[in-house]
Amino acid sequence: MSVAQVVAPTPTVPREGMRAAVHDAVVIMKRNLRRYQRQPQIAVFVFIQPIMFVLLFRYVFGGSIQIPNLEYVQYLVPGIIVQSVTFSTIGTAIGIAEDLKNGIIDRFRSLPMAHASVLAGRILSDTIVSILSLFVMLAVGYLVGFRISTSIVEALAAFAVIVTFTFSFAWIAAWIGLTLEEPEAVQSAGFVWLFPVAFASSVFVVPATLPGWLVPFATQNPLSRVSDTVRALSIGGYPCGTSPETITFCTGVGSNLLYVALWCVGIVVVFLPLSARGWRRLD
Repeated sequence: MSVAQVVAPTPTVPREGMRAAVHDAVVIMKRNLRRYQRQPQIAVFVFIQPIMFVLLFRYVFGGSIQIPNLEYVQYLVPGIIVQSVTFSTIGTAIGIAEDLKNGIIDRFRSLPMAHASVLAGRILSDTIVSILSLFVMLAVGYLVGFRISTSIVEALAAFAVIVTFTFSFAWIAAWIGLTLEEPEAVQSAGFVWLFPVAFASSVFVVPATLPGWLVPFATQNPLSRVSDTVRALSIGGYPCGTSPETITFCTGVGSNLLYVALWCVGIVVVFLPLSARGWRRLD
């Protein structure tokens, strides 16, 4: 009688190499996107909230907000798109916290996969959802009177700026999710600091019309820089100035685009290592 050969199980160690990491990130991305198929109510909320913001500021507040030499809807839509895709990154933090609470992250960590792909896949999937939300808002913007007045190349450049900023900003959300770990705490903490950043910016009003002590912060605010860059690329310019009396229509893109690039690089340089440290802390 033959004796069965016993084969030792292969250790489940993470695979190495960029190709394996990219493959694993794509798998995680697909897994996260399937969640929207199984729970369509989440997708509805993701798309309904931006539409409500557009309609609210277009028809409720728009009549009382005056923009020099520019119809308010033309000023509003680029800014509110930036604000909405930025707010959508809170979903990244909540998703990571939910996976931590449900033990899914522990399961991923036990599999022979690149660990960095778990965070990368989450951020990629949420960036795709943000892009879909962007198109929904753009369609609603057209219905309420917004029109792109620049070339197709400039419009595509505006799209690239929004996507790049959303991707970099998502690393802040990833760090928040890994640090707080509780979905309820993540949701509260995420919006507490985002609301002042969004409303003290050029998203809804020209910074020069704000109180003098707030103008420098609103001008250098990353959401202001991104919003003004998108306006310059989509409608040909944006109102600028340091006081209501000095507001003019600026058409340049270069300086704002440089600031946007610096903000994106700075956010990634700071929060990607912090997220990696938070991931290692789970060991």
